[in-house]
Amino acid sequence: MREVILGHDGDSVVYSVPDEVANNLRKYCMDFCDKWIWNDPNAKKYRIVDEDGEICVAYCAEDFIEYLNDWVFPNQPSVFVKNLGWTECGRKLPLEYKNYPIFHF
Repeated sequence: MREVILGHDGDSVVYSVPDEVANNLRKYCMDFCDKWIWNDPNAKKYRIVDEDGEICVAYCAEDFIEYLNDWVFPNQPSVFVKNLGWTECGRKLPLEYKNYPIFHF
């Protein structure tokens, strides 16, 4: 397990995730938000029909962690480690986190 930083419209949060995810963070995040969210029946709760009848999606970093835990790595659960607070999309991270893999949804 390795630590990564995830965020969305707010705080940057450190999570401990399987090494495979940390080593390929962008791939796993993009698979989640570009493929799984739109196509998998298990992701239906993230799809919303707006007032014009268009389908849009709404999700956050915590939803990505839930996806990893429920569908991708159920035997290696990812866990919350620390909330770093607002970091301007990861640009103003504390020095000890500068080399962590990072993804903002």
